[in-house]
Amino acid sequence: MSYVEVPGAKVPIRMWTDPTSVEDAAMQQLRNVATLPWIKGLAVMPDVHFGKGATVGSVIAMQGAVCPAAVGVDIGCGMSAVKTSLTANDLPGDLSRLRSKIEQVIPVGRGMHADPVDPGRFHGVATAGWDDFWGRFEGVAEAVKFREERAAKQMGTLGSGNHHLEISFDSGGAVWLTLHSGSRNIGKELAEHHIGVAQKLSHNQGLVDRDLAVFVSDTPQMAAYRNDLYWAQEYAKYNRSIMMGLLKDVVRKEFKKAKVTFEPEISCHHNYVAEERYEGMDLLVTRKGAIRAGTGDLGIIPGSMGTATYIVKGLGNEKAFNSASHGAGRRMSRGAAKRRFSTKDLEEQTRGVECRKDSGVVDEIPAAYKPIEQVMEHQRDLVEVVAKLKQVICVKG
Repeated sequence: MSYVEVPGAKVPIRMWTDPTSVEDAAMQQLRNVATLPWIKGLAVMPDVHFGKGATVGSVIAMQGAVCPAAVGVDIGCGMSAVKTSLTANDLPGDLSRLRSKIEQVIPVGRGMHADPVDPGRFHGVATAGWDDFWGRFEGVAEAVKFREERAAKQMGTLGSGNHHLEISFDSGGAVWLTLHSGSRNIGKELAEHHIGVAQKLSHNQGLVDRDLAVFVSDTPQMAAYRNDLYWAQEYAKYNRSIMMGLLKDVVRKEFKKAKVTFEPEISCHHNYVAEERYEGMDLLVTRKGAIRAGTGDLGIIPGSMGTATYIVKGLGNEKAFNSASHGAGRRMSRGAAKRRFSTKDLEEQTRGVECRKDSGVVDEIPAAYKPIEQVMEHQRDLVEVVAKLKQVICVKG
């Protein structure tokens, strides 16, 4: 489908979904965003759902301003994917050992490494700016500097919630490695610190929702936020790169005889800010639960722990600010999913996938998410499908 345009206070709300299918609370958030004085455009992805301040699945273009809550608290969260030389026939019938090996090497949940991981041990992990990156930590907000040791040890870790590591097959039987994570606790603390700062600024006192507080250009608060934002986005990218290095090591060791090779890594943020130009204007484009889908851009759009993941190529639709969805999107809250579904339901919906099937991940049950095929159908003018993957192993936090 193409987009549907809904009137907004300052700009029209372009929606790549049926507006009547969007929950009332999320629709109100979109209307709130469209009232912001600095807004120049708002594009809504088919995986849209309620979030803090701004919906997940929205792309907000502003001039001279940025809203920290419209980035989300997991700054730089995103996906990485790698196609391997393995095929489905190379994998054993029992995948529990392989899943266990992955979980032994990559900490999940709130876990961290005993010592910081040296990126130099991995072939293909860019290390040229590593020392400079950590040196710039001295310039981030004083309120989070005491977290440096934790941040160093959480580099290369998964986290919890919908973060995951997967081994999948494409339609041709090729084995892929995919993972989803972000800037871990350090990104969350930086985001929460700056949201708090923004809410106290005088120009934000009359907003319809205090969570939509913004920083404006040419102010020390904006400069401080953008410094920390870009550092956290870089942290997230390094985090995924190191995790992928760890995952590749496991695969190499478990399939020594196959002498596994790997294609170049695909990586994309889906909670971030970028400086982009549209209709002659230099804008700050915030993607919260959306990927960049400029012409030829490769991206990754996952479903849930029992469905499919799509490798896509962007079509460069400027009406959507060159964007596409970041996944299937939740259709019910975590609490609602836990109340409605049981571990038996989880077992049934993840049949054929080697993964956790206990009460701790019931909130991630596939039925808690929108159908990924429907989401993909709604954005045929935003991306084209390069590969469809089906997971056989899913590691959750």
